[in-house]
Amino acid sequence: MEKEFGRIKKNETTEIVVRIDEYKGKMGLTIREFVTSEGYTGYTKAGTRITGNSFIEFRDLINQIDYNDLINEEPEKKTKKPKKKKEVVDKTKNVVEEKKEDVVEDSTEETVENTEVSEEKVK
Repeated sequence: MEKEFGRIKKNETTEIVVRIDEYKGKMGLTIREFVTSEGYTGYTKAGTRITGNSFIEFRDLINQIDYNDLINEEPEKKTKKPKKKKEVVDKTKNVVEEKKEDVVEDSTEETVENTEVSEEKVK
């Protein structure tokens, strides 16, 4: 036995369907999204199923909700945090520049050493 109790429009292509149905031989309450689109029409995985054994507990929980709590509160305003500025450091370039400097310094030292050696040979 299946019995649909109603649909709530979520957006242009999706409705929330509330119904009683049988699944694996057990009756239960199903609250599930139903999509109507070019690519797919039918129930989605989004939703839940309350077994008949758990329905009384579920109903009691729902009955504890005060409707005024749902309509009187303004939604929390999300404050946007300022984005942190990121400093872009080209580490590769710095390493290459440092290596070039090292090479220049090293070759200068070698040249000076070679010059001293050459001068000694000349004497």
